[in-house]
Amino acid sequence: MENSMPVIEVRDLDLSYGDVTIMSGLNFKVQKGDIFIVMGPSGCGKSTLLKVMIGLKDPEKGKVLYGGESFWDQDFPGQQAMMRRFGVLYQGGALWSSLTLEENVALPLQIYANLSAEQIREVVRVKLALVGLAGYANFYPAQISGGMRKRAGLARAIALDPDIIFFDEPSAGLDPVSARMLDDLILQLRDALGATIVVVTHELASIFAVGNSAIFLDPESRTMIASGSPKDLLANSSDPRVIQFLTRGEKQGA
Repeated sequence: MENSMPVIEVRDLDLSYGDVTIMSGLNFKVQKGDIFIVMGPSGCGKSTLLKVMIGLKDPEKGKVLYGGESFWDQDFPGQQAMMRRFGVLYQGGALWSSLTLEENVALPLQIYANLSAEQIREVVRVKLALVGLAGYANFYPAQISGGMRKRAGLARAIALDPDIIFFDEPSAGLDPVSARMLDDLILQLRDALGATIVVVTHELASIFAVGNSAIFLDPESRTMIASGSPKDLLANSSDPRVIQFLTRGEKQGA
């Protein structure tokens, strides 16, 4: 049964850089347990929206609510408290190259968790195993593949058992096999952790493999022009921009 209170609600959100409007009038809700896709062509503002949602960029106007509380109306300690519920996998993994995978994953635990060094090592071991990296704790990022670096970044993102996990173009730079493995891992983590997941992507395979709800951002009109499950949008949308994106033009004119 769908919760009456969404985990995330975006209300009348405008995004801009200086005098340039990127997106305006964004309204959508993300329910508990969703794998929610923010999709659209390059340059539509997907990553800018993500930055606003995770507290890295102020919105031009509008609200982002978590559990009914407006993030941008909080004072700094309130924002920090809300951000501790988030896990973020950045596009490049954002690992510290001078630290081992164990040390990278341990960082948020050392900063925010009141745990002993032995307890931290145990949590790190579990998180690395959860993303398929058991036995790699003492490896440095340069010693592993791009797909493994993404998974190590994900282990760090889930170190504090977040309620919400954000992914910024998780399949970028990965071969099809590694991308599929990451998609499978996203589904497993949603089920294992009970987390709500937001994925910014333009990769069709990932959109259809993991997403149960989505919005489509259009760079021409600079707003959201479609919402719903990706499969329903493919089957039922009459907007040529949405169809063009979801089929890469294969059904153009159909």
